[in-house]
Amino acid sequence: MTAIEIGRLLRAGTAGFVVGCRVNQLDSPSFGALASVPLGDGYKIYGLIYDIRIDDDGLVRQLVTADGVDESVIADNRINRNVPVEISLLTIGYQQGGRIYHLLPPRPPLSLDVIYLCQQDELCQFTAAGRFGYFRHILRARDLPVGELIAAHIRQAHQAHCAAGKKDWISSATQEIITLLRDDYVTLMAVMGALGDAVVDL
Repeated sequence: MTAIEIGRLLRAGTAGFVVGCRVNQLDSPSFGALASVPLGDGYKIYGLIYDIRIDDDGLVRQLVTADGVDESVIADNRINRNVPVEISLLTIGYQQGGRIYHLLPPRPPLSLDVIYLCQQDELCQFTAAGRFGYFRHILRARDLPVGELIAAHIRQAHQAHCAAGKKDWISSATQEIITLLRDDYVTLMAVMGALGDAVVDL
């Protein structure tokens, strides 16, 4: 399956990075999705989408207060919009020498590097590597909606694993979350509540 490009890097740090994309690229990335930045020589950084921000500009400010804005004007603004949509990702691991590590990467990606949405096989490969070490990066990010982020990620990963015939992945993932949060009852209940809502129809 062809990798889907979702944008180019705007800024980055060791723990996360922000991607800019056009509005018409916004159909592919979603909250909780896994994305990667290939940097050559088998080095690749993985991030989890935790925020998608659409900022305004001068034209949008004028349009929202105007009466009877024509649909063609709205469509033109969305298609030809110059202000990029910003997608924020939490760094949760990297690949080097053919091996996946659930650690922070040795160095962040660079400006204008291309970011790709991970397909199901790569999502399975990353989430099955190791023993859910990347969960700690999510759980320590207290300024993020941790429960909702984990729930959205696990829903997508569970669907990918089920498609690969590994329906027991979600049980192992849930057990690991319970273990990691055994001393933080409030966060555990928030995460499990969101997870229950996310997988109720699967």
